[in-house]
Amino acid sequence: MILVRTLLLWLVATCVHAAPPAFAPVTPGRTLAFPADYGAHPDYRTEWWYATGWLKTPDGKPLGFQVTFFRSRTETDPANPSAFAPKQLIIGHAALSDPVLGHLVHDQRSARAGFGLAYAGTGTTDVKLDDWSMRREPDGRYRVVVRAGELSFTLRLAPTQPVLLQGEAGFSQKGPQAGHASYYYSEPHLQVDGDVVHAGRKQAVTGTAWLDHEWSSQVLDTNAAGWDWTGVNLDDGGALMAFRIRARDGSTLWAHATWRDGAGKVTQYGPDQVRFAPQRTWTSPRTNAAYPVATLLTTGTTQWRIEPLQPDQELDSRRSTGAVYWEGAVTVQRDGRPAGRGYLELTGYVSAMKL
Repeated sequence: MILVRTLLLWLVATCVHAAPPAFAPVTPGRTLAFPADYGAHPDYRTEWWYATGWLKTPDGKPLGFQVTFFRSRTETDPANPSAFAPKQLIIGHAALSDPVLGHLVHDQRSARAGFGLAYAGTGTTDVKLDDWSMRREPDGRYRVVVRAGELSFTLRLAPTQPVLLQGEAGFSQKGPQAGHASYYYSEPHLQVDGDVVHAGRKQAVTGTAWLDHEWSSQVLDTNAAGWDWTGVNLDDGGALMAFRIRARDGSTLWAHATWRDGAGKVTQYGPDQVRFAPQRTWTSPRTNAAYPVATLLTTGTTQWRIEPLQPDQELDSRRSTGAVYWEGAVTVQRDGRPAGRGYLELTGYVSAMKL
């Protein structure tokens, strides 16, 4: 009888779509407010907390790491009273980039929010997905925990700089139409310590990370295929973020960049001032996608050469988000000299992105 009742509740939860939700719009002029905006925004369709960085093991070996938590509001009727109703989905991706292996070690998982097992809390960063979690502590540090088959890590990420608002005071336009936009801020130069379990070994690590938090209801134009994005912790204490949204024919629909220099001066670059010029591609033996893993980024009159830690940093997330993308640790040179380290994300090269 209990099983029958459970199945009936599940059927009600998954089949009732009488009143799809109205997703909250992203509009210019909204002032981001902290600590509340560190937390989840459940009225919007899509949201993610995205941490990337470079780690160093005790023997000096570099590792790249990435962990992303996604929150997705579904079209389930928000008035559905069932605790089983999948109103919000929580998805997690995690990866380590190890040049010794020559490819990523990664894992993924997903679940409907509920029952204390999966959630994205409001008020501050507090995301949980079974035994994966990202939580912002009262002192501002993030504690990130991932437990997976081939990799596990517990990392503490400590802010050293003010929040960097992207775009127009946190309003980040993603296309010619103002409705294609997100609210977006970054926390560069997070100091990292913790431990990583990988290849059968537990090692203490230190390093530097970058955290993005972004939420929206309509990011991509219908003609968009995907994006190229980079976030770089510069050696002089500055920070650089740049992206371009690519059309299905490979042209650029929109682009933007933000550069905070070592003295704290912030410069924003519009679509006509940002250019990604591929210098070298790598073709995946698994998907046959050709990714521009080395590129020359131009912001205004400044050129940044981006080179991967290793060519194969492709992540297959078809079991969760349905996408395959390249997500990798990179070094950056400015005008021919070492300038920083960060991450490069390349989406829509296997098939057009759908958020």
